[in-house]
Amino acid sequence: MAIRRILKGNHTVLRSQARPVKKINQAIITLLDDMAETMYEYEGVGLAAPQIGIAKRLIVLDPGEDHLMKLINPRCIEMEGEENGVEGCLSIPGIFGEVPRAFRVQVEALDPGGNLIQIEATGFLARILQHEIDHLNGILFLDRAIRLVDPAERPEEERA
Repeated sequence: MAIRRILKGNHTVLRSQARPVKKINQAIITLLDDMAETMYEYEGVGLAAPQIGIAKRLIVLDPGEDHLMKLINPRCIEMEGEENGVEGCLSIPGIFGEVPRAFRVQVEALDPGGNLIQIEATGFLARILQHEIDHLNGILFLDRAIRLVDPAERPEEERA
């Protein structure tokens, strides 16, 4: 496994549509492992392949308590409700914004074994999934933010 360099700002890959993964092979499994290691190294809760310069539809996330998820070709198939929350991003360090997101989502994806899975999520997990799937579509959280947030306004548990 390896820690990858995270792209910053408006890099071309961050602003592009990621391509679907057509075949799950050892290179994809290794890439997902590298993404997870990179996410943990930089103390993130999610990471999309475009953030490390790879335009493939892959995300990893861990909403807490070592609950790592590795998702291939994820897509939201259902969204419900709305709530505002503060978000940051490893690709936009030091900047935070208030972002409206669906409160509940249902996501369909493949797991590393090639099995089709569905994840129903609310709250923080739903927010992470939407944020990372946005990355696969060239959308950054600042594109959706209704206002920038002073880092001091972030809840205590989110401060590093």
